[in-house]
Amino acid sequence: MSDQDLMDKIVSLCKRRGFVFPGSEIYGGLANSWDYGPLGVELKNNIRDWWWKRFVQQRDDMVGIDAAILMNPKVWQASGHLKEFTDPLVECTKCHKRFRADQVDEINLKEQPCTSGKHEFSEAKQFNLMFKTAIGTTDASSSEVYLRPEIAQAMFVNFKNVLDTARKRLPFGIASVGKAFRNEITPGNFIFRTLEFDLMEFEYFIRESEWEKHFEYWLEQQQAWLKELGFGSDNLRVREHEPEERAHYSKRTADVEYQTPFGWKEMFGLAYRTDFDLKNHAEHSKANLEYTDPETGEKLIPHVIEPTFGLTRLFLMLMLESYREEGDRVYLKLHPKLAPYKVAVFPLLKNKPELVEKARGIYDALRQKFTVAWDDRGNVGKRYYSQDEIGTPYCITVDFESLEDNAVTIRDRDTAKQERVSIDKLEQFISDKLSS
Repeated sequence: MSDQDLMDKIVSLCKRRGFVFPGSEIYGGLANSWDYGPLGVELKNNIRDWWWKRFVQQRDDMVGIDAAILMNPKVWQASGHLKEFTDPLVECTKCHKRFRADQVDEINLKEQPCTSGKHEFSEAKQFNLMFKTAIGTTDASSSEVYLRPEIAQAMFVNFKNVLDTARKRLPFGIASVGKAFRNEITPGNFIFRTLEFDLMEFEYFIRESEWEKHFEYWLEQQQAWLKELGFGSDNLRVREHEPEERAHYSKRTADVEYQTPFGWKEMFGLAYRTDFDLKNHAEHSKANLEYTDPETGEKLIPHVIEPTFGLTRLFLMLMLESYREEGDRVYLKLHPKLAPYKVAVFPLLKNKPELVEKARGIYDALRQKFTVAWDDRGNVGKRYYSQDEIGTPYCITVDFESLEDNAVTIRDRDTAKQERVSIDKLEQFISDKLSS
């Protein structure tokens, strides 16, 4: 299968089965905007919830916040985004299409041809990526604000609030999940690069002398979680940023990259932001953002390690990693924790009331604990294939024997093997499978 074939199949599956829809589709869409359908929102939430439990709830050194998207514009001045958050832009002087100057060589210009012949590009200019909007009821009374281009700054400006209320000692982290917005020049590749996207990240506050130790630790943790999610090592690598690539706040940056059909691309990022953010916010706001050691009384501005996990990108790369074809069978080998439905329940025949009634009882009981699909369309073989395609790990069939022995047939998605299980042991059976 070619790389383009794989991408086409993923995009088609996402639309056909309700993972991802084009935004505003009935009005012709809006370029690079996407909506997550019934299955997509379940998968997305499962990724987020696993991340939150692993990196926040199961750690003593981490707390979370949920911050506003709109912030005082002084935040972006202090953080350097008004001046530094730019990309180099070139424009074709003939057709006026715009491209990132540092990516012109990567772009397949055959897919974006110049309407007046061959592209002729202008000199590169810096283009600020932040979206502007306004607060106010009239133009005269409105004030300019920005949609946040990253979720980190709320964690910095809330540093003192968290410190005073959570009473944490160094090292500790503040975590957040939420949307960010960037006016990208050349978005694309399905949901990989979009105008709005979801991030999961935390700012981990440390002593300057310990930054290298913590940097290596979090790089290991990012890769360890990918292994837990089911990623193989063949499609993963770590790439260090060259000094000229690094953001204005970073002293060291590394990306965990995934080999997509369109090349090696960033999935997770890790940056050593030094004390840049807290120091600048303290200077601009005149607030005291020092940390006081409770034992020695030492006062210091903490340094920061920032692990960033792109939720939207991880969604796409999980689809790519889990996609399988075996003959005419297509299935998503998603980790059971991530699967939109953990189990599907079928009556063998939908026109037999006694089978439907018993299957409905099982369905109603199981969905008190798991996300469960109901399917009574067509023959059982087609139902199996339908659930395989959306990644459902286990399918339960209620047949005529079930009326006699009070047991059902359970089929495993990955192996297609079937076994008989007593109905009164179903919940425990599924729980054991999902936790193994």
